[in-house]
Amino acid sequence: MVMSLDILGDGFDLHCGGQDLRFPHHENERAQAVALGREFARHWMHNGFVVDAEGEKMSKSLGNVSNLLDLIEVFDPRAYRMVLLQSHYRSPVSISADGLEAAGRALAGLDAFGRRIVGLEPVEPDAAVLDQFRAAMDDDLDSPTAMALVFDTVRRANTALDSGDESAAGPLVAAVSAMLTAVGLRLVEADDVPEDVLAAVARLDAARADRDFSTADAIRAELQSSGWTVETTRDGTTVRR
Repeated sequence: MVMSLDILGDGFDLHCGGQDLRFPHHENERAQAVALGREFARHWMHNGFVVDAEGEKMSKSLGNVSNLLDLIEVFDPRAYRMVLLQSHYRSPVSISADGLEAAGRALAGLDAFGRRIVGLEPVEPDAAVLDQFRAAMDDDLDSPTAMALVFDTVRRANTALDSGDESAAGPLVAAVSAMLTAVGLRLVEADDVPEDVLAAVARLDAARADRDFSTADAIRAELQSSGWTVETTRDGTTVRR
């Protein structure tokens, strides 16, 4: 309490902590501040526990703690952020290999979308979509609903792009970009692919355009043997790890 008031001053906006600190720790903090005649936190947010695959609270005493540095050696760090965003902050957050792998697959879909929209003319984002996003985040930081909206908007944008309707897709694409920026998720776009791989993709598409499918298949196999996932649509070929 003393440090909070000294560093943040009277009436600071937000005090966070685990659910197990709500009583008596945080109630006592507030009582002490009031007894001093000082205004304390205006808002409180108490998060749920991080749990393992069996639903047990992670703690050093139980020996079931997953070290974040170890996790990001195996999984995309963004996958951990995705798991947190798809869980409400007041609910238990399950950290498991299955959950992180599922989050990685969701990110791969977003990355594919990011590569697909490279080169589209920038336009104003869809106002209705952003209003829904803000409403979800303003509703006790309902990030799961907000992320569901992100994926639904990606689906709608892809449908518009599939039909060649860039005028309909543009505002949706811009809304997706704004929402992902707000939650701190950066898409892996074409610029993250090495130049030699991009050159191979260009040769693959050129071979397909010339109907030289044996050459195209050989380039595809070479890329795949190097660990790249190769996806070809009528709009061309994209690669991702």
